[in-house]
Amino acid sequence: MNEEQVLQRIASGAKPARLAAVGVHLGIGDDAALFKPHAGQQLILTCDWSVEGTHFLRDKHPPDAVGWKSLARAVSDIAAMGGTPRCYLLSLALPSTHTGRWLTEFLGGLRRASRTFHCELAGGDTTRREQILINITVVGEIAPQLALQRAGAQAGDLIFVSGRLGEADRGWERLQRLRGKVKTNDRLLRKHLYPEPRLALGEWLAKNRLATAAMDVSDGLSIDLMRLCTASRVGACVEVGSLPILPDVAKPKAVQLALHGGDDYELLFTVTPRKVRQIPSGFRGLPITQIGKATPGRMMEMRAEDGRVHRLKPGGWDPFRK
Repeated sequence: MNEEQVLQRIASGAKPARLAAVGVHLGIGDDAALFKPHAGQQLILTCDWSVEGTHFLRDKHPPDAVGWKSLARAVSDIAAMGGTPRCYLLSLALPSTHTGRWLTEFLGGLRRASRTFHCELAGGDTTRREQILINITVVGEIAPQLALQRAGAQAGDLIFVSGRLGEADRGWERLQRLRGKVKTNDRLLRKHLYPEPRLALGEWLAKNRLATAAMDVSDGLSIDLMRLCTASRVGACVEVGSLPILPDVAKPKAVQLALHGGDDYELLFTVTPRKVRQIPSGFRGLPITQIGKATPGRMMEMRAEDGRVHRLKPGGWDPFRK
């Protein structure tokens, strides 16, 4: 394939009616897209890399899962701010050997994610490279003054997390050992391959002004909680016994996965004590768990089930850590 044919393949799923509905008045085919936000809305802009060898393996990850997850990872940032995704830009580098079936399946997964998240392809760029590189920029919207931010938590606020932590990391372990075709009905594999951004929960928290601070858990609870606390200038004490861990894994291993496992794309948020009764134990079938409290100072701690308090060192994913 030449570049024009690749571009035509990518553009084939873009429907003018759907683009217009999300505010894209000029999409693929020109030098740039034209986007108009809905009246009274602020824009949210975010981007995310998916790099072969780091975020996915060519011989392990199904191409459609790579497409789905590439968009889901970026959309999760919109969910963390309580916003609504509208459109995205795709920058794709791939070898000429992967412009056939691999590209078809990749685009299939990307389009399924696009329809699920109501986030339409508005443009992007392509180039040839032996290593597959994917960069996605998402445009979202939110009403002024409602955007959830990492800064805002205060000492005494309660810390919550959605879902069960460590599932995606456990799914990645399972995928590495797998021989043969990936079974998409495996819950842990699906969490790793096809994460679901918590858009509805983020919107609900923002519209009801329930969260004092929020972010998504993408690199691991320990490091992402540190980032939220740093932005808010508070510390934290996590109750190990309250962590939503995997039930079918040995307790020490399950706790480590919950604290340091990445790729879960759950929401981490804080709530002032006077509003804590408004937080349900579940939201549309998604568990919500109180796991600790924001504390004065900057110390990150965890309280074991025997009552002993230890320092919580950030683990998880850091691309620059040796």
